[in-house]
Amino acid sequence: MTNDDKAIRTTYFSIVGNTCLALLKGLAGFFGNSYALIADAIESTTDIFSSFLVLLGLKYAKRPADDNHPYGHGRIEPLITFIVVAFLVTSATVIAYESIQHIFTPHKTPKTWTLFVLGAIILWKEISYQIVMKRGRETNSSSLKADAWHHRSDAITSIMAFIGISIAIYFGEGYETADDWAALLASGFILYNSYLIFRPALGEIMDEHMYDDVVAEIREVAKTVDGVIDTEKCFVRKAGMQYYVDLHAAVDGKITVTEGHDISHKLKSALKKQIPEIAQVLIHIEPDE
Repeated sequence: MTNDDKAIRTTYFSIVGNTCLALLKGLAGFFGNSYALIADAIESTTDIFSSFLVLLGLKYAKRPADDNHPYGHGRIEPLITFIVVAFLVTSATVIAYESIQHIFTPHKTPKTWTLFVLGAIILWKEISYQIVMKRGRETNSSSLKADAWHHRSDAITSIMAFIGISIAIYFGEGYETADDWAALLASGFILYNSYLIFRPALGEIMDEHMYDDVVAEIREVAKTVDGVIDTEKCFVRKAGMQYYVDLHAAVDGKITVTEGHDISHKLKSALKKQIPEIAQVLIHIEPDE
């Protein structure tokens, strides 16, 4: 199974999970008198739409390179990540606004059984985060990692709701708004996570130097190729789940152009074999001094 297929299958997992949880949270919040749970349901609903966007982006990124897109369609991934972040920021803003409204509106204390619902939700969302993030790292997909953070932020809002409802139930009259304050605090966590998702995607689309580990691996592989004496400049940029590399390789200055050309091809083959995430390598041969 290719990285693209793994990422797409993982996104389907997110969509089904978020749909079920949004319904569960909404019903539990309505019947259990908990706005923190309703806020949680709002976030899960936005997660469904953002996961659909991730799915569409991954399918589009799978398209092969063509005349108009010689480097493929992978750059759609950070663009989708920006939209996912916009969904997160929007949901956090709605949750914060509604929480403030509920803080100043008298309402009943949440039901005790909502804590059991939240406990199950927290466990499931953390498991979902681990699964999706693992796939995101395996496939090198920025949008999949963003989708994973949706699960983690969902778990955080659920933890805040659990704490708020516990306070409201334990202390009783006068503390009915504790879960509303919890929802407000959770919105701050969501905004912070939005930044953590946004920053790497921005670096990717701006071709920032962010891949020291990949550069180090490229240099190590290059040393194993006969004829390559050393490596000089090495630039790496990412498009989708793949890397595009510009590498300067130093060889014996007395060899022929043909021999240098052959070494370049050997180096390119070795890099693509040892580091499958590399889509293209442009090698510049330098005479060793």
